[in-house]
Amino acid sequence: MTDAPPVSIQEVSRRSGLSEPTLRYYEKIGLIGPVPRDAGSGHRRYGAAAVERIEALSCLKATGMSVRDMHAYLRHLDGEADADRAAQLRELFRRNADRVAEELGRMRVRLRYLQLKTDLWDARERGDDEAERCAVDELTHTVPELR
Repeated sequence: MTDAPPVSIQEVSRRSGLSEPTLRYYEKIGLIGPVPRDAGSGHRRYGAAAVERIEALSCLKATGMSVRDMHAYLRHLDGEADADRAAQLRELFRRNADRVAEELGRMRVRLRYLQLKTDLWDARERGDDEAERCAVDELTHTVPELR
């Protein structure tokens, strides 16, 4: 990818899944270095290294990583590798993995709630009183977990 010609903000947005305003914001706050401009049009032209960095940022953003943590990651990435830096990056990713695991747990409870509501309304549609009671019983145990 290093020999690839510079690409437009539209192309980078399409490749990365990040919106054009997000790309401009990331440049403004320093997650992306200054982006060269086309001499004729003044439009941003992203080189291969910038595109690779943006694709990495897109992955981090998709996990819900904060801008602050993205900055920390990039600061460590741009420095010399050593055991302390590795430990700090491990901790940064562990914290974010723990956060995502908690979110997944909450999403599983929400999914179960929706499945039980589906079962409830399916039972009512069929006139199956026993299946409806089972769904209601399980729902009463699931609803407190939603909080």
